Amino acid sequence: MTPRIELLKTRDFGEIISDTFLFIRQNLKPLVSCFFIFCGFFLIAATVTSILQQIKVLSLFNGGFDTAGPTRPLIGSSRFFANFGIEYFLSILFLWLNYITITATVYSYISLYREKGNVAPTVAEVWGYIKYFFLRLFGSSFVLGLLLIAATILCIIPGVYLYPIIALMFPVMVFENASLGYAFNKSFKLIKDNWWVTFGCLFVMGLIVYFAVSIFVVPLTLLNVGSMFIHRSNGMHLSVTLTVLTVVVQHLCQIFYIMPLVTVSLCYFNLSERTDGTGLLNRISQLGNNVEGDNAAPTEEY
Repeated sequence: MTPRIELLKTRDFGEIISDTFLFIRQNLKPLVSCFFIFCGFFLIAATVTSILQQIKVLSLFNGGFDTAGPTRPLIGSSRFFANFGIEYFLSILFLWLNYITITATVYSYISLYREKGNVAPTVAEVWGYIKYFFLRLFGSSFVLGLLLIAATILCIIPGVYLYPIIALMFPVMVFENASLGYAFNKSFKLIKDNWWVTFGCLFVMGLIVYFAVSIFVVPLTLLNVGSMFIHRSNGMHLSVTLTVLTVVVQHLCQIFYIMPLVTVSLCYFNLSERTDGTGLLNRISQLGNNVEGDNAAPTEEY
């Protein structure tokens, strides 16, 4: 049996990626349970509002290509933007809240996993951490999102440079119960001389998530586009059924967001161990303890 993964240790690039999958495999059932329990409401709300918004857009799109009636402009029309409606903004809001909830859930789970000695926490324990950190992460995500957008707009390079630093701030806030200001300074300290390794891990894991999502979404998208040409006599129409199914699958694929969050956590523990050596010091302090435990030598008999 594979031993439970030790979080606070130094890892190279390959170990961070492989241990991401190992941690998820060892904690798959409790992690997925926490995901659906705590993120389920926002996930359903985002899915429903996105479906309503897509149906509105499809109505306009299909009507614009309807050869049986007058052609309506699709671009540059005030009606086009009006058809987005409040559903568009609600879907963005719920997606944002869902992402913050996923972030809080995964980091709370990992923090408790470490504190409990590599033992999976209960749902109640994770919920207690989520309630404590949610508002802090929510407010911080707004500030950091604006910072990242501004850096990217001014010049792409600063945005790329800040991305791994900003990604590390959230685990710092949860794992160390820190403020945004402390997390900002700590992230710069941790990533010093280790930017490329951290960026590389996040980039590779991002590609893995992208291709994983594409496996489920791209076939549906191609089918939907192909359906436009099935009944050419009635004009080109996108299928409402396939569009709704695509939206549902896209939102369910948010479960893959767990993977990069675990990767960021392992990057944090790797950098923290390299900088502070906390894990090594803890292991040294444990030497000589629990000598009567399971690993103790058997009592000599005469």
